Amino acid sequence: MKRVAVVYGGWSSERDVSISSGTQMAEAARGAGYDVVEVDATRDLAAQLREVKPDVILNGLHGPWGEDGCVQGLFEVLGIPYTHSGVASSAIAMDKRMSKAIFAREGLDIATDVAVTREEAARAHPMDPPYVVKPVAEGSSFGVLIVPESANGPSKLLMSADWSYGDNLMAEEFIPGRELTVSVLGANPLGVTEITTLNEYYDFQAKYAQGGSQHTIPADIPKHVEEAALEGAIKAHHALGCRGVTRSDFRYDEVRDRVVILETNTQPGMTPTSLVPEQAAHVGMSFEALVSWMIEDASCQR
Repeated sequence: MKRVAVVYGGWSSERDVSISSGTQMAEAARGAGYDVVEVDATRDLAAQLREVKPDVILNGLHGPWGEDGCVQGLFEVLGIPYTHSGVASSAIAMDKRMSKAIFAREGLDIATDVAVTREEAARAHPMDPPYVVKPVAEGSSFGVLIVPESANGPSKLLMSADWSYGDNLMAEEFIPGRELTVSVLGANPLGVTEITTLNEYYDFQAKYAQGGSQHTIPADIPKHVEEAALEGAIKAHHALGCRGVTRSDFRYDEVRDRVVILETNTQPGMTPTSLVPEQAAHVGMSFEALVSWMIEDASCQR
């Protein structure tokens, strides 16, 4: 029986999301017949893994250290096969500006952006509003601020003492319209979901709270928009060198008929409200089957 270490938790801002994803995957892996050990990652993760001696690591970490190539490098050093993307692709995908440069090279439509420090973004508008300010390397919409067209100046939240998302930010053209997302499993897109929420945008609460958002699959969109999103997700997955499962997010601007890719997630959530399990179910794949696929797809040198 294959021994699977489900690694989750950690110390990033996405710790709670990771615990939810990890415990869900652990339960599914047990149901599929694997010998499962749950590992709440500490900074001595190498010792934790040596103690449990897994055959495979099911990576349930989210955010910095967990999906930016850091922990993937540790798995490589230890020589333990692991799920999801490898070192380089994880690092590139986590850096929003770097990944967008690759998307543009592939001919995908991206939002105009500029690199700014937190101090610069707080001192003066880095571009004409409306625009979005976001950390270059965070997930789950942490630290995302929308500055509306009517704003007299930058968001005061940028200089808050509670700010914990670093000083390297980007200001990005605000793309109005509809939120779309596409999961890719291996080399196959699973479908297009439209996400609607009562919140200003698809923020942390909308992502993870029960009832925080409504998911429509298949999305009720024109055929050419569906094809653009499916093709865009596949292009992004391959251009970044991703493996396993990814999820790419888009905005569809109906007025200008633009399908704009925002980012590709190499460690998409596996919580009860997450989109990848929902899209897998739409194509007839149970959560146990999805988790089993990821485990059997695990390898080193990804």
